[in-house]
Amino acid sequence: MTTAMPPSPQALKVPEVMSALRLSRSKVYDLIRSKQLESFTAGRARRIPVESVRRYIRNRIEETD
Repeated sequence: MTTAMPPSPQALKVPEVMSALRLSRSKVYDLIRSKQLESFTAGRARRIPVESVRRYIRNRIEETD
């Protein structure tokens, strides 16, 4: 019997992004407000696509090169 791994999430909650980027809640919301992180709402919940987090990291790395 094989147990399939659950799929990777396509969108993260704000606390998950905080943990992934080691940033405060206010900084994550600042990034969302300034359009550096794309996000969407599902009901009252704010979600950030994983690709948006990856793009933010790539952009930050490119800025330092």
